[in-house]
Amino acid sequence: MKKLLPFLKKYRKECYLAPFFKLLEAVFELFVPLVVASIIDEGLAAGDKAFITRRVLLMILLGLVGFGVAVMAQFFSAKAATGFAAAVRSRVFAHAQSLSFSEIDRLGVPTLINRLTGDVNQLQTGVNLFLRLFLRSPFIVFGAMIMAFTLDAAAARIFLLVIILLFAVVFAIMLVSIPLYKKVQARTDTLLGRTRENLTGIRVLRAFCKEDAQIAAFKSENRALVGFQKFVGKISALMNPLTLVLVNLAVLQLIRTGAVRVDAGLMTQGTVVALYNYMSQILVELIKFANLIITLTKSFACADRIAVLLDIPARETAGETTETDENAPAISFDNVSFSYDGAGEPALRHISFSAKKGETVGIIGGTGSGKSTLAALIARFYAATDGTVDFCGEDILHYPEAELRRRMAVVLQKSVLFRGTLRENMQWEKADATDEEIEDALRTAQALEVVQSKAAGLDEEVQQGSRNFSGGQRQRLSIARALVKKAEVLILDDSSSALDYATEAKLRTALAALSGRMTLFVISQRASAVMHADKILVLDNGELVGIGTHDSLLRDCAVYREIYASQSSKEAVVNA
Repeated sequence: MKKLLPFLKKYRKECYLAPFFKLLEAVFELFVPLVVASIIDEGLAAGDKAFITRRVLLMILLGLVGFGVAVMAQFFSAKAATGFAAAVRSRVFAHAQSLSFSEIDRLGVPTLINRLTGDVNQLQTGVNLFLRLFLRSPFIVFGAMIMAFTLDAAAARIFLLVIILLFAVVFAIMLVSIPLYKKVQARTDTLLGRTRENLTGIRVLRAFCKEDAQIAAFKSENRALVGFQKFVGKISALMNPLTLVLVNLAVLQLIRTGAVRVDAGLMTQGTVVALYNYMSQILVELIKFANLIITLTKSFACADRIAVLLDIPARETAGETTETDENAPAISFDNVSFSYDGAGEPALRHISFSAKKGETVGIIGGTGSGKSTLAALIARFYAATDGTVDFCGEDILHYPEAELRRRMAVVLQKSVLFRGTLRENMQWEKADATDEEIEDALRTAQALEVVQSKAAGLDEEVQQGSRNFSGGQRQRLSIARALVKKAEVLILDDSSSALDYATEAKLRTALAALSGRMTLFVISQRASAVMHADKILVLDNGELVGIGTHDSLLRDCAVYREIYASQSSKEAVVNA
């Protein structure tokens, strides 16, 4: 929690004012039993209606003022809590954007989402309750005891004893329940992860008729969570009956003591009523305080998880400004190997090749061969474990990330369009791109007809999740967005997988017309997508098993020959 406290500095005034107004409310609340006692002892005993009226009006005034300061306290605490949560949420989101792909893979997207939502919301609740109750509840407890001593010291000894016993019970239960609450949160995170996974892949579940199996698994985990929550709840639930028993015993003793002292003329009836009210206040505030501690425990656990996330170093983006060697290859790999964190086997082993400027390089291989990993290393989404990746003759790690992203464009298989208009999406990389430039890119990407089919054209709104476009349309539009950028290196990572063979052939022909203007990497499982490339890299189980043209690989590379043979009938149809 200490690491997150700086986010409250902006709301320092609110952090002072909220407890201050809560203390004022507590002061007014502590005076109410005295007013009630005076009504009984002075007003009712003497039959003084005017006195009773004045005291009732005083109680109403105390109530109204107390309500006003309570509202002010709520306002300032809510302002501080919401502002604090917004600042933390923004910081976590920004930091998540700065993490390397390796760290994102390790943490998992569901974890990041949970930090941004559930954990931050719990922090907001904790801060809100802390500002309102952390000082108020102890103030009421000890204030009530002090007021009791001012009324009758002999009877007030009961207060001292019961407060000690109540604190012992509350903190004993909290010491047991707090670790259990942490386990509940961990199990809740697991269940939320399963929920998110199933909802994300709901189409796949239905395709395989696995709804019932997943529902059963969810119910099983949910029952386990509920069972554990009930167990923890039973322990926490002991607090209320135990405190009630103690307070009721104290009340009985208080009434007994009061009756004896009233008969002896040492105490008034109003004093007994006031002492009873103070005892009730103590009970209520101790329960509030105990619940506050439990809430703060949950908040501290959430704060620790957020702090751990914020402690993860951001990826290196600065680098050194470099001079481009015009004669050097656009991209070259020198004995490059790469392993994902926690993976038993390397994803790539001893990869060496070079791609000239303006050259089209095809990368092909079976599923899991390392194609996408190779593309990720070219774009510096990951850093090579061994060996070096050079861009224009310089180690790619030496480039500032902003410069590297400016000079490279990547289109992934899972294409994403963001909310806004199509024009805004097309202008992501080049804000000043004209409609003519956009249309030229759309034409090359075979996406112009997609835009023309929409009533609003480039002003068509992209819905959340781009659900108003098909998978193939999203891929073509994503390629167009990358082409608008006019980067030196364009990486198409299986980004035409959703296209039919005829459309893919048109796209391949259009991209070929750009030959010489950019270095193009085409990653695909289709031989038709790479067969016309200047150079083809063949990957198998993370190793480069072939490099050359289509004809030379058919002659010398068994893996490529096998891939091509399995697709030859389709290729014949496309090229007919």
